[in-house]
Amino acid sequence: MIPVSVLDLSPIAVGSTAAQALKNTLDLARHAERWGYARYWLAEHHGVPAVASAATSVVIGHVAGGTSTIRVGAGGIMLPNHSPLVIAEQFGTLESLFPGRIDLGVGRAPGSDQFTAIALRRHSSGDTFPQDVVELLAYFRDPGSRQRVKAIPGAGLDVPIWILGSSLFGAQLAAELGLPFAFASHFAPALMMDAIQIYRSRFQPSERLDRSHLMLGLNVVAADSGEEARRLFTSHQQLVLALRRGRPGPVPPPVDPDRFQAERTPTEREQLQDTMAAAIVGSPASVGAGIADFIARTAPDELVVATQVFDHAARLHSYEIVHEVAPTEASTLR
Repeated sequence: MIPVSVLDLSPIAVGSTAAQALKNTLDLARHAERWGYARYWLAEHHGVPAVASAATSVVIGHVAGGTSTIRVGAGGIMLPNHSPLVIAEQFGTLESLFPGRIDLGVGRAPGSDQFTAIALRRHSSGDTFPQDVVELLAYFRDPGSRQRVKAIPGAGLDVPIWILGSSLFGAQLAAELGLPFAFASHFAPALMMDAIQIYRSRFQPSERLDRSHLMLGLNVVAADSGEEARRLFTSHQQLVLALRRGRPGPVPPPVDPDRFQAERTPTEREQLQDTMAAAIVGSPASVGAGIADFIARTAPDELVVATQVFDHAARLHSYEIVHEVAPTEASTLR
């Protein structure tokens, strides 16, 4: 048993709206709290028709206000889009409103295309990410420090800060700064084992963390039968191909999985095979076995599960199955 959490992008399905997606997010969060999931994380993406969680801090407040005990946070905030002071103030405010329940994960990608990134009106880039993280950490220090600029709320508050990454850069930075590390293995599985090795072997204890703490992402689609799970997973696969083609859209309805595979080009089949490297799709028994095998191979301290399917009821049921076959426990890390 290790802590298992939810990664939610507030998916907007074909024919639906962002308003409904955000209602679904709160509904899933309430179920996740009842089932015993450790954390409920939301991710910042901009200009993506399938994602309603662009204003991540706002959605975190919506979820935390509608739940009671589950930790709620960002998985993550894309720091190049923001002033570190603004993020410290936002998460200081969230921690003040919901004490002991807020997590802050930060990444260096823009979470958008090039033109959207420019429209976000930030002059910095991922090149300043390490300095921005150090600045962010400083804003949460004791308010009595001599630091001229202070985050109010924020200063002196115990908001856990995680480094998120899909490359080896994040692993190196998290190790150097002595911070917990969440690796996006659910979409960058090829670098997962190298990132794990780098983070654990180079970790330097800090005032925030005395030993390495690793979370890994995993795509999971569970259903009552393997065939139904494969059908549901075609929505995720269609999203992947649409993004690769530069034509993103809302979450499409599922299709027949055999026909879908048969209609793909060799290049597309190879791209889809990549998605399976960090995905567990199947019946309750096969999902339970798959999660156990993944944990045995990687030994994470925590897992975070992403489930991107068309139908909200099917998404709820998938997370319910994961709860049943992979019971979670509270995290040792706030």
